[in-house]
Amino acid sequence: MAASTHTVTNQAPPLVGYDVFAADRALVEAVERHLDPQLLDEARDELTTLGRTTGSAQVQEWGALANENPPKLRTHDRYGNRVDEVDFHPSWHRLLGKGVSAGLTAAWSRPGGHLRRAAGFIVWTQAEAGHGCPLSMTHAAVPALRADPALAAEWEPRLTSTVYDQGLRPAAQKAGVLFGMGMTEKQGGSDVRANTTEARPLAEDGTYELTGHKWFCSAPMSDGFLVLAQAPGGLTCFLVPRVLADGTRNVFRIQRLKDKLGNRSNASGEVEFDGTWGRRVGDEGRGVRTIIEMVSATRLDCVLGAASLMRQAVAQAVHHSAHREAFGGRLIDKPLMRNVLADLALESEAATTLAMRLAAAYDDGGEEERAFLRLAVPAAKYWVTKRCTPVAVEALECLGGNGYVEESGMPRLLRESPLNSIWEGAGNVQALDLLRALQREPQALNAFLREVGLARGADHRLDGAIKNLLAELADLDGIEARARRLVERIALVLQGSLLVRYAPSEVADAFCASRLGGDWGSAFGTLPHSLDLATVVERARPVS
Repeated sequence: MAASTHTVTNQAPPLVGYDVFAADRALVEAVERHLDPQLLDEARDELTTLGRTTGSAQVQEWGALANENPPKLRTHDRYGNRVDEVDFHPSWHRLLGKGVSAGLTAAWSRPGGHLRRAAGFIVWTQAEAGHGCPLSMTHAAVPALRADPALAAEWEPRLTSTVYDQGLRPAAQKAGVLFGMGMTEKQGGSDVRANTTEARPLAEDGTYELTGHKWFCSAPMSDGFLVLAQAPGGLTCFLVPRVLADGTRNVFRIQRLKDKLGNRSNASGEVEFDGTWGRRVGDEGRGVRTIIEMVSATRLDCVLGAASLMRQAVAQAVHHSAHREAFGGRLIDKPLMRNVLADLALESEAATTLAMRLAAAYDDGGEEERAFLRLAVPAAKYWVTKRCTPVAVEALECLGGNGYVEESGMPRLLRESPLNSIWEGAGNVQALDLLRALQREPQALNAFLREVGLARGADHRLDGAIKNLLAELADLDGIEARARRLVERIALVLQGSLLVRYAPSEVADAFCASRLGGDWGSAFGTLPHSLDLATVVERARPVS
């Protein structure tokens, strides 16, 4: 007979067996708002299927196993031959394979592809974010390769394939390929023009021999990489395949894998080139201009990844609070806890709404939308990714001691939360990039102002924030030292404008009162008590 002290009561059941897409009202509404109505039924069916798969017990177990069994570097085979391969747990391959088959690398090849992919990325990476890097890099390589039409014609069908073809073989023999990227070096970091990797031209036009190193190489198990190196004409972009057309291995020496804070299931490595064969992409001396298209796409994915993590953290916090009882009632009904949950929900919905607006702009592709993205992407990358860690910390605290235990999954979210702020250019890089856009591309500011102006007159706090922002933009004295403050205001005004136009009034009112009107404390859970917080929390509850 079991001891009575072993009876388990007042524990929230696991959040499992639900539709991750349908339960996210802000995401569903964004898809319905931005997608061509003729594509909506098909997209909704795809995302519902993906959402149910993501929320299943099996996929959640895959995520846990992939995180618990990080990749291992195998430099040599049993005979002493150099192989430089990375071994992953089978669950990681299952996650990546499902992501590829769900079209998360195929945005460029179908109508409404960016919006559909963005929604799928937000949904699917809630299972485990560690396989998101190869999905992102493969997706983002396409616009960079288009600088060379011949290369694009050869590689784009492989990159946008929905077949995950595991293993290193010549790309021409594979049904689908993955790409990584190598830009940063030890001595330069984000200052890629300080790169020292050399590219020596070979006899065949457009081919080079690379010698040097990369301090961070993303997804080193991939079939190909876009890298930067110094050619005779200056810093240039190159395509470096892992396996050459004749089946021999290219020189691609993985020196070690990074022991990272989070993102444990994904491999990031240090690699050496020593007579490595590469094909030039774009003109010599225009490497940054060529690869920046890839960087821009991956920066949007950082926003999507942060929105995904925030949504999962908030879903777990609200779910726990809906089932846990304390002090005579459910936590979710306690005014103070409700304030915390509503505050977290606002941050999550604002992130999702902004991320999906950016994805819709990519699908549009017009001159006005491209100008809008030039300002909006670095602003969103700066602000949304920085909000991720505070959200993860507060959501974990909602679960109390249970949230501090690995089995809850919350520590994994917390460790992952700083990643998207650091990758593809940390905060200062984004702020300085936005300043360059303001100074060199006036059409970008005009497009941004037209976008936020669509909500003028709908909320006095938003109107005031726009007025203050214009005043700050008019004063360029000491602008670099004020860059973070300026980028934050740009992001908040843009989020406020979108929520005023598209979100329920309770959400927009709470956001404008706190983020734009100044009626907010220095921590989550300090919203004005007079707001309809119960409606905001219920909207965020993961019930589908």
